[in-house]
Amino acid sequence: MKTLLTITALLAAASLASADIQQPPSSDMGPTRKLGRGIGNICFGITEIPTSMASVNYFEGNSAAFSYGIVRGVGRTLARLGYGLYDTFLFPFPTVKGTYAPPYRSNVQWIHRGYSEFPPELGFESRYPYVRNDQRDP
Repeated sequence: MKTLLTITALLAAASLASADIQQPPSSDMGPTRKLGRGIGNICFGITEIPTSMASVNYFEGNSAAFSYGIVRGVGRTLARLGYGLYDTFLFPFPTVKGTYAPPYRSNVQWIHRGYSEFPPELGFESRYPYVRNDQRDP
C-alpha cells in the first residue's frame, strides 16, 4: 500500500512539473550540418563561376562578365573548395568560437564580398513580378 501511495504521489508531482523544451540557438549548427556544408562546397562550389559572371553582367556589362566575372568566379570557387575541405576534415570539432558555424563571413548585401553558407544554385528565373521577386546581389 505504501508503494502504491508513493507511486501516485510521484505521478502527481510529475504531472505538475514543467520543462523548458526550447532548443538553444546553436542547435541548428551541428557536426552533420558542418559535414554537409563541406561536401556541398567541394562538389558545387564551381557554380560560383556562372553566378559571378551573371551578377557582374547585370551590373557592369558583357565585357566585364567575360573578364572580371570569370576571374572573380574562379577565386570564389577556390575559396569554396578550401572552406569545403576545412569543414569536411574538421567536422567533428567545434572550430569557430566553440561552435560549428561557417568560418567565412556571411553574405552581406551591401558589399561585393561574403559567402552564403551553401553554394549558389543554378536555374532559370523569370523577371516578371507575378512569378517571384527578382533580387540580384553581387
